[in-house]
Amino acid sequence: MSLSLIFIILIALGIIIGGILLLKQSAKKFNLSPEQLKRIKARNEALDKEAREEEEKKQP
Repeated sequence: MSLSLIFIILIALGIIIGGILLLKQSAKKFNLSPEQLKRIKARNEALDKEAREEEEKKQP
């Protein structure tokens, strides 16, 4: 392998690893307030109830 090919491979690996590390560093967890969590849970329960009602309507 020539020196230029090795250099290109190293640059490509550096770009890939750098991108992965950048994604890892920029990933943040959601810091939701208790009020937001309460609204999310209420909405999920309402959607689940609606889905169950639709399933009951489909079944004869």
